[in-house]
Amino acid sequence: MDRVKIRKTYKLYINGAFVRSERGRYLKQMDANGDFVANYSWASRKDFRESIVAARAAFPGWSRRSAFNRSQILYRGAEMLEDRRQVFVDHLVQFARFPEDDAQAEVDSSIDRIMYYAGWADKYGQILSSVNPIAAPFFNFSVPEPTGVVTLLASTNSPLVGLVSGIMPIILSGNTCVAVVENEAPTVAIDLAEVLATSDFPDGVVNILTGKRDELISFIAQHMDVNAISLFGDNKHEIASVQEMAADNVKRVSISDDPSAKEWRDDSQQSLYRVTPFVEIKTAWHPIGI
Repeated sequence: MDRVKIRKTYKLYINGAFVRSERGRYLKQMDANGDFVANYSWASRKDFRESIVAARAAFPGWSRRSAFNRSQILYRGAEMLEDRRQVFVDHLVQFARFPEDDAQAEVDSSIDRIMYYAGWADKYGQILSSVNPIAAPFFNFSVPEPTGVVTLLASTNSPLVGLVSGIMPIILSGNTCVAVVENEAPTVAIDLAEVLATSDFPDGVVNILTGKRDELISFIAQHMDVNAISLFGDNKHEIASVQEMAADNVKRVSISDDPSAKEWRDDSQQSLYRVTPFVEIKTAWHPIGI
């Protein structure tokens, strides 16, 4: 008899575990031919709350780790993605309808992008900090510190390198992240979650929700335990709505363009200055001679 293959159900990634949506809702992933491939979970408001709880619990431990250790863990993520390279290429061809060459470029750019930010993890502090000249008998230092829990409204154009480019600048400084993913191949985000789950990231540092982002936006902007929002897109109504609701609780909002999948792979889409929206510059005074 011919063997019946097991179809994979793509679940949410919350607190280091792969869980179904609490409402049991799901959406269908179709392939390039329009044929059904898999079900993936449709996150609810409660799923978002649970992910924020997990991210908040993970924040103290992650932010206290040495910058070098966070760099090592990001590097491990790049290693694991390299090891599963062909799986991602196949899924991008099948799910995202990428030509083979574009799929390979997408995966290679994602690996390189993680490596780029892994390199910054133990260096950004030196670049962004300063010793300030003052006319008094004090030392005056300004140093960057992580903001806290950041929600990412991820790229809708690039299922892998766009997502990686959103997550890595957030977490390298010690923040934790809840990524909300909606694009034509959201199952690729859960493939990435499987890489992160085996890359020494502590539970809750990165949480990934798939589904409908417009359903969650009001909860994200109004949630009192979200410290910042990173939004990729150019929907003016969406941007205005997020900024207005976030202003009520003084939540930082970073708005970025969402270029095409090919443009995401360009080196111009990686920069130290993608890290700066998610750090706070703290200034300390210390008397000289004490």
